[in-house]
Amino acid sequence: QLQLVESGGGLVQPGGSLRLSCAGSGISLDNYSINWFRQAPGKEREGVSCISASGASTAFADSVKGRFTISRDNAKNTVYLQMNSLKPEDTSIYYCAASGFRLCVLGDYGMDYWGKGTLVTVSS
Repeated sequence: QLQLVESGGGLVQPGGSLRLSCAGSGISLDNYSINWFRQAPGKEREGVSCISASGASTAFADSVKGRFTISRDNAKNTVYLQMNSLKPEDTSIYYCAASGFRLCVLGDYGMDYWGKGTLVTVSS
């Protein structure tokens, strides 16, 4: 079936940056709002950011506001999460998810597709 594939995770030192990618396979992401979630062990899943299908609207969790940006490249059928000034508390598995609800609404209100996740570790 249709898939979302995350990439770009890895180990980075505090203050560093990573860019996560969410690529669509078999679907055109421009028909979907895209959400990034993260979940650390023992913690609830947290909505990190989202971008509307048109790309006109974005939203960020307070915990990442001012540090993360989200964008989409329709030509590459990919959504990016640029993560700057990373902190140890950003360590999580990051998931992208697509919703046919085209507007950007932060949080899990019901996603149509989920990626399998990519691990981000922020540590010295």
